[in-house]
Amino acid sequence: MSLIHDMPGHLIRRMNQIATSIFQERMHALDLDLTPVQFGALACLRDHPGIDQATLAGLIAHDRVTIGGVIDRLHGKGLVVRTVNDRDRRARQLFLTDAGAALLHQILPEVEALQDDILGGLDAEERRLFVALASKVATIGNERSRAPLRERQAD
Repeated sequence: MSLIHDMPGHLIRRMNQIATSIFQERMHALDLDLTPVQFGALACLRDHPGIDQATLAGLIAHDRVTIGGVIDRLHGKGLVVRTVNDRDRRARQLFLTDAGAALLHQILPEVEALQDDILGGLDAEERRLFVALASKVATIGNERSRAPLRERQAD
């Protein structure tokens, strides 16, 4: 066993690989072409219809360049629509299409269920503790991220 095997950074990277693999396997089983980031964008747009790409990037903690490609792909799949912002003609507002809302409604129970697979082997209390500790670490380190989580400010 190497010394890296007990290092938090290594373990977090491996857990990300595992979580992504489980998500992709479940989407493939449902015959869907959807990534975790695309799911996050859809879920966020459901909760915050009409936001722009920069706001979306902050709300799901991804860089703006990545979100641009994500929105392009979701738009190409007919799941998201861009409209001109009435207050700023240069800005585009993002909304789920009916197909996007229906897909999100369909897969949400699946994505919620696969969370248990991601933390397989942990009992309910261990899962609760893991989520609490991971949330604490992510919150404390948020500003050190190249794409920090940004809460939406009230309009």
